[in-house]
Amino acid sequence: MASAPGRLAPAPGHPGRAQDTPVLVAVAHGSRDPEALPAVRALLARVRALRPGLSVRLGHLGLARPLLADTLDGLRGGAVLVPLLLAPGHHVTHDLPAALAAAPHLDGRIAAPLGPHPLLAEALHGRLTEAGFTRYAAPGRPAHTAVVLAAAGSRAPRSAAGTEAVAALLSARLGGLPVVPGYASAAAPTVPGAVRALTARGHRRIAVAGCFTAPGRFAARCAADAPDTAAAPLGDHPALARLLLHRYDEALAAGESPAAGDVAGGYGSARYSPRAATVAV
Repeated sequence: MASAPGRLAPAPGHPGRAQDTPVLVAVAHGSRDPEALPAVRALLARVRALRPGLSVRLGHLGLARPLLADTLDGLRGGAVLVPLLLAPGHHVTHDLPAALAAAPHLDGRIAAPLGPHPLLAEALHGRLTEAGFTRYAAPGRPAHTAVVLAAAGSRAPRSAAGTEAVAALLSARLGGLPVVPGYASAAAPTVPGAVRALTARGHRRIAVAGCFTAPGRFAARCAADAPDTAAAPLGDHPALARLLLHRYDEALAAGESPAAGDVAGGYGSARYSPRAATVAV
């Protein structure tokens, strides 16, 4: 019986290994922060533990090694690029297709970005809980608490829409607590601007939930702007590892059925062809 898309069919003589299963290439933005690479490696270790036998590789868009181009150059066969990015933007719509165009030896697919998705909201909620914020937002407490969802920011309207969708999902997980986006660059409002707007509405305890996969300059800046609690970057949260595999599986399914898409987030995944100008995300 054929295995479902993204599930491993053990190859004869190699228990737990898959024959012709595309490699999962996690694409990180890259950072000079010394804590960034260990955080991403810890996330990928969790992914490997969830899906034993699946080949999982890492490539950075810049600022850290291995670079994506080098990772792709060392692969053969099929590969699914899963961006460790939390909203659609220029990197997803332009940089990843360009990287695959420069690797014509690969049968490559590009997965949707990690957000928006309920699993991303679960990971954000988890980091807020670890930081101690949600005890102030328990049922029955005065409605003076709120959250700023801090994101990198992009000039792409679709990126802002994605971040707003994540904010709505997180708000639902927090029982309707106000959650508003704040951006580190390229979009408004900034995190301080979002904090001021919430303060003007009467919210006295405001946390910042960092919508970042790993430590870095933007994550540190946004945390420093928190008037109260600042949650840690998502790192190797179990829900984020599950989401990464979910996006991988979606991309495989979309390769078999081009109309397939992400019901929760409204973003599809597409197989890349060197003849195509863009990849739909």
